[in-house]
Amino acid sequence: MDRSSLFQLIQEQLDPENTGFIAVENISSLLEHHELQLDPSKLEMLFALVQSNEEGQVCYQELLELMSSKRSSSFRRAIANGRRSLQREILLDETGLGLYKRFVRYVAYEILPCETDRRWYFHQNRFCPPPIFMAIITAIQILVFLCYGAMLNKWVLQTYQLDFMKSPLVYHPGHRAQVWRFFTYMFMHVGLEQLGFNALLQLMIGVPLEMVHGILRISLLYMAGVLAGSLTVSITDMRAPVVGGSGGVYALCSAHLANVVMNWAGMRCPYKLLRMILALVCMSSEVGRAVWLRFSPPLPSSGPQPSFMAHLSGAVVGISMGLLILRSYEESLQRQCSWWVILLSFATFFVFAIFWNIFAYELLGVQIPPPP
Repeated sequence: MDRSSLFQLIQEQLDPENTGFIAVENISSLLEHHELQLDPSKLEMLFALVQSNEEGQVCYQELLELMSSKRSSSFRRAIANGRRSLQREILLDETGLGLYKRFVRYVAYEILPCETDRRWYFHQNRFCPPPIFMAIITAIQILVFLCYGAMLNKWVLQTYQLDFMKSPLVYHPGHRAQVWRFFTYMFMHVGLEQLGFNALLQLMIGVPLEMVHGILRISLLYMAGVLAGSLTVSITDMRAPVVGGSGGVYALCSAHLANVVMNWAGMRCPYKLLRMILALVCMSSEVGRAVWLRFSPPLPSSGPQPSFMAHLSGAVVGISMGLLILRSYEESLQRQCSWWVILLSFATFFVFAIFWNIFAYELLGVQIPPPP
């Protein structure tokens, strides 16, 4: 029996008067005597919803939401309050798993704070689509770095080379009319140390996040951090160029770290306190290095060095927009009022930054160093 037939049967036979409620015993009988083509985990949750109800009836609309392709808060209530839940085996105690399934188990404990979510993700996960966004971004960044390294014969502090700064990918305030530069600067890096730091974090944090939350959410978070980085630099550091994917990287990292802090008791990732401290130390040292290069360059330079404001703005994006994205696993963002507030705030900042880049430089009389 498909879901449409089941919905019709429920409405016609179990709620003929359209009261909106169905007796629990009738739902139990329906689930036990009809073959339902449902995922076993979802069927288990339906039983949990039925058994958890103390009023002897189930809301018809709630049942429809449970039968849909995405879980709603009803799933959480059913498992939290029900006397029956998903299989009770702890994921870490399961044996005989293949390499990929063990990695999925690791990702579930690393990213998700709720045991119900971890079990749901572990049992329904399919390697389709694969986490290709972070892999593609990282591969392009490495390829671009290798090309410029070979061309310049220089692998550290590449920004001191004029040919590097002449790249059409670098954001420079003198070229702000070329809109693509507000995004493409993420493919350029100061040197090997910045590339290595960003690539490592993107793969260690970005790939598990993309596996759990999907390519659309994580790509939105990453690109929002990148765009916020260049726009913030154009407002707060109006004479400096910017290179590197730090805006997107810090958006991912700060969102994940904030999610861990907000759900500290539920996170099962090992050594979480030590890892939190190490992450904060590494991120702080990277920001400190960027500040040092900006204001006290170790070598004479013909112009200002890249700004560090992209790091900070990416972190703000991660804590605001990213925390909301990571908190709402498999729930529609469009239904959340706070999501629209965040989008409105980001859109307001975006419009303000556009007008700033068009009018403020001339009105304020900012003397921009000539672009390379």
